Amino acid sequence: MSHRGRRFWIVTAATVITLAITASLGRWQLDRAAQKEALQATVDQRSALPALNEQAVLASSDLQDEIHRAVRLRGHWLPQASVFLDNRQMNGRTGFFLITPLQLTGSDQAVLVQRGWAPRDFTDRSRVPTVHTPTGEVVIEGRLAPPPAKLYELGEATPGPIRQNIEVAAMAESFGLRLLEVSVVQTGDTADGLLREWPRVNAGVQKHYGYAVQWFALCALAALLYLWFQFISPRRKPDPHGPVA
Repeated sequence: MSHRGRRFWIVTAATVITLAITASLGRWQLDRAAQKEALQATVDQRSALPALNEQAVLASSDLQDEIHRAVRLRGHWLPQASVFLDNRQMNGRTGFFLITPLQLTGSDQAVLVQRGWAPRDFTDRSRVPTVHTPTGEVVIEGRLAPPPAKLYELGEATPGPIRQNIEVAAMAESFGLRLLEVSVVQTGDTADGLLREWPRVNAGVQKHYGYAVQWFALCALAALLYLWFQFISPRRKPDPHGPVA
C-alpha cells in the first residue's frame, strides 16, 4: 500500500472514532437532559401540592419522597443547638446560613431548619450575628429539602457555633436530639432580620441541551473536514503538469 493510501485509511479511522465519540457524548447529554426534565417535573409537581403539617411529616414512611413539598409546621425552637454555616452565599454576598432545630409539637423529634442568610463580621471572624429566636410554640412555613449542602473543607471539623458543614447524625448525637433525615428551607418574613431569597429549585436542563449541541456540532465539523480534505480539496488542486496540449 502506498504512503498516500495508508494516510487515507489512518485519517478515515481517526475520523470514524471521532464521530462515534462525539455523537455518543451528544446522545448522552440528551439522555441527561431527559432525566433532568423528569426530575424538574417531579419538583414542580411536589411544590404544587398542599403543605404538610407536622403530623403528616412525622407519619411519612419515607420523607425522601416528600422532598420539595411545602410544609407548615408547629414546634419549639432549640436555639442551644443553632449552627452558623460559613461561606454561604445569597444574592452574590458571602455570609452565614443559620441552622436551628425545630422540635415538632407533640413529638420528641426535631427537624433542622435552614432559617436564612445573615452577613458575617469580617473584622471579627469569630463573631456571629444576633438573631431573634422566639420562645414558645411557633408556626413556620417552608419546603422540605435535603440536609444543607456540603462545601469543601480543609482539615477536621471543629466544634462551635460556626462550622463549614454539618452531619445530621453527628449533630443529633452532639446535642442529644432525634433529628429527621431532611431539613426545612424556611420561607416568609418573620421579622428576624434573616434574608430568605432562596434560589428556585432548578434541575439544570438547559445546560445539557447546550452541551449536546456542542458535541453534535463537533461531530458535524469532523465530518465536514474529512470530506473536504479527503475528497473535495484534492480534486480542486491544479494539475502540476499543466493542461495537455
